[in-house]
Amino acid sequence: MGHESINWDKLGFDYIKTDLRYLSHWRDGEWDQGNLTEDNVLHISEGSTALHYGQQCFEGLKAYRCKDGSINLFRPDQNALRMQRSCGRLLMPQVPTEVFIEACRKVVAANERFIPPYGSGGALYLRPFVIGVGDNIGVRTAPEFIFSIFCIPVGPYFKGGMKPHDFVISGYDRAAPNGTGAAKVGGNYAASLMPGSNAKKANFADCIYLDPQTHTKIEEVGSANFFAITQNDEFVTPKSPSVLPGITRLSLIELAQSRLGLKVIEGDVLIDQLDQFKEAGACGTAAVITPIGGIEYKDKLHVFYSQEEVGPFTQRLYKELTGIQAGDVEAPEGWIVKV
Repeated sequence: MGHESINWDKLGFDYIKTDLRYLSHWRDGEWDQGNLTEDNVLHISEGSTALHYGQQCFEGLKAYRCKDGSINLFRPDQNALRMQRSCGRLLMPQVPTEVFIEACRKVVAANERFIPPYGSGGALYLRPFVIGVGDNIGVRTAPEFIFSIFCIPVGPYFKGGMKPHDFVISGYDRAAPNGTGAAKVGGNYAASLMPGSNAKKANFADCIYLDPQTHTKIEEVGSANFFAITQNDEFVTPKSPSVLPGITRLSLIELAQSRLGLKVIEGDVLIDQLDQFKEAGACGTAAVITPIGGIEYKDKLHVFYSQEEVGPFTQRLYKELTGIQAGDVEAPEGWIVKV
């Protein structure tokens, strides 16, 4: 698809082939210099560990067109660090931060024509990933690896954008205690496919997962992090070894403290104490901030601020975050990398 045929105002979260992507191979103990390629098909061994044993991880970040025409990359250093942690957990070679950021810049620059215009609400989504490849059949780390980054123009992850959505508590677990919940690996998402599908069939935006050990605490909202605002104007978000430490979550924690003056609490969010919260939301690179209208648990729907309107604190956080990303609001030091 050429960028000329893209309706920027109606972008969803769907794959669109863009011009170039970054590709690098790890062989004999080191990464090669990497290059940009037009080929969007990976050629890998049938014995690749990524196919059989789930030895892979990925990231997600966005580039934004600013009012002055420049391009902002939002906190790519944090994505590089998280990918390094994921690689370490799965015994894969880490991609150095400076290599990661430079590769992102190259991909954005090479696909600039696909960046949604300023004010459209869209962004250029980058998907970096590392996979184990090479001839292999035993359960062990791969002999070779691929690091790649492709990009697609995207709009809102949830249909309808910035409006409240209802979610339902799932009886399934997305990750195991002491497992890979804190790493951004495909297995966690594979486990979420059926529960997420069931939730959508029941007319919910997605499902919410409780902690895998006691099933009493909220952990994640589909593939996003959870946050809430208490009746006492505190910003609360779950903290657990099986919760993925999101970049958007980290950013909202910092903005809630520094820009909104809220006390931040990272800890347990008990499912039977939802009445403590007057607002709630899901946050992530894809979801940005999605207000939660209500949560259904044991056939009862608990409504927060409203099922139709966005709460004032959630609205302020959204405006602050998206303003920084688009270059309209001054960013904390180090948050923006210009392409």
